[in-house]
Amino acid sequence: MVTTFGEDEHVFAALRAGASGFVLKDTPPEDLLSAIRILAGGEALLTPRLTTRLVAEFVRGTSGRNTSATAPEALDELTEREREVLVQVAAGRSNAEIAEHLTVSLNTVKTHVSRLLFKLSARDRAQLVVCAYEVGSVVPGSERSPS
Repeated sequence: MVTTFGEDEHVFAALRAGASGFVLKDTPPEDLLSAIRILAGGEALLTPRLTTRLVAEFVRGTSGRNTSATAPEALDELTEREREVLVQVAAGRSNAEIAEHLTVSLNTVKTHVSRLLFKLSARDRAQLVVCAYEVGSVVPGSERSPS
């Protein structure tokens, strides 16, 4: 989604509707082209200046909680490795970075991400990130699950 509106409610609505990316119209042309390439490659993207604020809002719960099939019970179905991959996805790591970090193959990471998408009824990585924050699997500024 490309818009002039960077208010939280617009971003939340776009993510809930299935947007994989959210950039503002004042984004420099070279950054906009980069965003298009990232999204075309299947990754998710939020304008960096919105990310910190939005994550904080999700954690505080002002955007509403469990609006999709991301109830905490769904997390009970995840394996330990799937939970680790979810935390890495929420940290913004690519599949290749996750594979290197967890010392597994790229295909193994792709399999785990696919299973996460299915088990959490998420359309894409952006929704996985939203889910991870909504249910408290990750907290802002941390790669670790809360105790």
